Amino acid sequence: MRLYDTVNRAYKRSMLQLGKWQFESVINGTIRLDGGAMFGVVPKVLWSKSQNIDVKNRILLATRTLIARNVESERIVLVDTGTGSKWSDEDAERYGVESNPQAIDKVLEAMDASSAAVTDVIATHLHFDHCGGMVEWEGDAGGAVKVRFANARHWVHREHFAHACSPTLRDRASFLPVDFEWMNGDDRVGFVEGERPACDIPGVSFELSHGHTPFQLLPVFELGDGSELFFVGDMAPTGAHILPAWVMAYDLFPLKSVDERVSLIDRCKERDTIVAFPHDVRRGIVRLDVSGKKPKVGEVLCS
Repeated sequence: MRLYDTVNRAYKRSMLQLGKWQFESVINGTIRLDGGAMFGVVPKVLWSKSQNIDVKNRILLATRTLIARNVESERIVLVDTGTGSKWSDEDAERYGVESNPQAIDKVLEAMDASSAAVTDVIATHLHFDHCGGMVEWEGDAGGAVKVRFANARHWVHREHFAHACSPTLRDRASFLPVDFEWMNGDDRVGFVEGERPACDIPGVSFELSHGHTPFQLLPVFELGDGSELFFVGDMAPTGAHILPAWVMAYDLFPLKSVDERVSLIDRCKERDTIVAFPHDVRRGIVRLDVSGKKPKVGEVLCS
């Protein structure tokens, strides 16, 4: 039985209500990536204790979409869309891809909405496991694509889009042009700019992360009374990655990743910050416990 069949029961339960926002962290599929690459210089004897590892040394990761519905304005925001379904059997086997695009539809139905009602799609970055679900084949595989959330404004940082179009030799395998080529010149795309990008979605602001990939766009949802929900993206893909030194080998600038995680921990100490992960198989939205010497996952608000 697949992970999203056993874990992702969002459409069967009450949504997480925080301030004027209604949230769900939806598992839209799973992938398997090399455990050593996911934890960099951290010895396997440490990271393997909490991971589902296969015979190829790959660990199981969820691909999650954060769905946020503003109950006052009825604005519906999706953050990341997973791998999508445009995969050949060979490529799917290489990365252990199992996709379930219908998982998003089921949660939208529970909100009395549909794909057509989605107003905003935020692509934190354009790696295939975060943005592949923005489009699907219009007809035969390998042909033209169509935008899945056709009425939504799609947000990405302009500098990151430029990087995705001309990646380095080190990270080019993470970008599949078919996922994002359509964005160039499409009026449904909103390119944000600068180190402090403005956000046109009421009640949402953007933070940037540069350690994993340049100009990763991370949304922060204002919940009222000084509290916030921070989708941390691949700055900290799972709960195991909140330890500052547990940096991925995939990160282009690992020392920046360390500094960004230290800043995240300080942020949680200074304000009421709730964290949403993109890849944790058991925990979607959590409070971090930063009271001790080492940060750890505290209360799980959405599994």
